[in-house]
Amino acid sequence: MVKLTRIYTRGGDKGKTSLGNGKRVDKHALRVAAYGAVDEANAAIGLVRLHTADMPEADALLARIQNDLFDLGADLCTPDEGKDLGYEPLRILPGQVTRLEREIDAMNADLAPLSSFVLPGGVPASAHLHLARTLARRAERAITRLSRREQVSPAALQYINRLSDHLFVLGRFLNDKGAGDVLWIPGGTRDAE
Repeated sequence: MVKLTRIYTRGGDKGKTSLGNGKRVDKHALRVAAYGAVDEANAAIGLVRLHTADMPEADALLARIQNDLFDLGADLCTPDEGKDLGYEPLRILPGQVTRLEREIDAMNADLAPLSSFVLPGGVPASAHLHLARTLARRAERAITRLSRREQVSPAALQYINRLSDHLFVLGRFLNDKGAGDVLWIPGGTRDAE
């Protein structure tokens, strides 16, 4: 259990921070950028949840995803360097990825196929899900960048990739099962005055 008694430590005043294994790194290090981007996506999901309080099933999905994203942050914060840390570091598990896939498939089964790209919009929850989706994609780019230089678990990469798909499908689902989607009309505004 995490217990925080002080919020500021002054340990980062010189631009360094500690990873989960105690190693000090620059605050702009690729690993820190990766779990920082995950934190941004999580915060955006918190904003979505302001609009899902009266949608218990969707809110429960998002609450679990927020917890998963803290797991992902913990996974990324503790590099696997093949050394015994004296404890078992928290890692994203394949089952967490499979759960996202099951939920995507269940929601998608009730949606009409797309005939165009979807523009962010519709009901407030859906519009905020689109923002969260773009932040999940940013996190994915940061994590894949990190994975080109350091070890990142395959399940962590899979989870963040599936998450943006999940948020997209949930956004459509909350837009009256796609009936309220705002669709892109290619070139549709070029002649507008």
